[in-house]
Order: sequence, then C-alpha cells, then structure tokens
Amino acid sequence: MSSPDTAAKADFWFDPICPFAWVTSRWMGEVEQVRDVSTQWHVMSLSVLNEGRDLPGDYKERMKAAIKPVRVITAAKELHGDTYVKPLYDAMGTRIHIGQNDDLDAVIRESLEEVGLPAELAQFADSDKYDTQLRASHQEGISKVGDDVGTPIVAFNGTAFFGPVLTRIPRGEEAGRMFDGAVMLASNPAFFELKRSRSESPQFD
Repeated sequence: MSSPDTAAKADFWFDPICPFAWVTSRWMGEVEQVRDVSTQWHVMSLSVLNEGRDLPGDYKERMKAAIKPVRVITAAKELHGDTYVKPLYDAMGTRIHIGQNDDLDAVIRESLEEVGLPAELAQFADSDKYDTQLRASHQEGISKVGDDVGTPIVAFNGTAFFGPVLTRIPRGEEAGRMFDGAVMLASNPAFFELKRSRSESPQFD
C-alpha cells in the first residue's frame, strides 16, 4: 500500500442532476476499493455553464431549477464542512437518478434528513447567498479544461479532462484498470482528447 503522499489524487467536479457525472462518480467509488486513490469532490453547475446560451424552452426551464441542489450542497459545505459534500451528493443522486425523482425540493429535503443536516439548509436552494463560492468552484473546474465541456470534470494528479463519459458503471478490477489507463494518459502532457459518438443512454445498475 502506498503512503498518503504517493497515493493517486483525483478531483471530481459534478452537478447532481447530470446522469453522466453520476455514472462516472460511481466508477470512482469502485476505483477507491481497488486502487490507492484519494478523491476530492467539488460542485459545478450546468445552470451556470449554460448561462447566455440559446436553449430550447423546456431545457431552459430545467436549467433554472437545476441550480437548487448545487446551491444546497455549497451552503452545506460553507456552514458544516467539506465532509458533507460527497454524502449529500450521494443522497441527492440516488433519488434523482435511481429513484427518478424530478421534484428537486423533495430531493433536497429528504437528502438533508438522510445525512443528518438541518432542514433549514433547504432555504438556500432559492438563495444566491453562496453563489460566489458555487461559481468559484465551477470556475476552478472549467479553468482546467476550457468552456466547451459539460459534467463531469475529473483531474488525475492535477491534469483535468471532461469525462470520462461512461454509460455503464465499471466494477472491481475493470474499474481499476480503466483508472490506471486514465492516469497514464493524464501523465503525458501531449495528450488532450479521446472521443466517439455515444450510442446508448446512461445505466445506473
């Protein structure tokens, strides 16, 4: 086992409503079981990312509401500490993606209760009080990869990429091998991009 100073380090930027970020985050959970890696979790926002863009009406309305969970996670971090970021993401994501609950107010309320945080934090879903911190976290991720991306953003030992975009969750040693490959690519300063057209929707099992 490597010492903490030599363990691989990953930084993960997510929006709780993004199904691709959810799948990739579950992959990182698998990786942590089979590799010596420490992951730091950070918020970003599809609402912020899409500001000023010409969006279809229904998607534009969804983006207005989508900032709610990110605001609450940011408030929880500011008021109660970093340790609540990942548990709150897990609780929200399980309801949004596994439970298919699109009532974000209910998702927030139930998730706060699950992780033992005060119900009063739900008020920040409709407050811009911590938007400066939210936007700073978002910009930190975006600054590492450029504007033409979505979620997730993952940095391996300091080198960041959009993705990996996964539609299925790799398990066990398969997850570890994929992580090894990602770290290897990230270690080469000349590597920038791999991409192909996606032919299936995310699956969460």
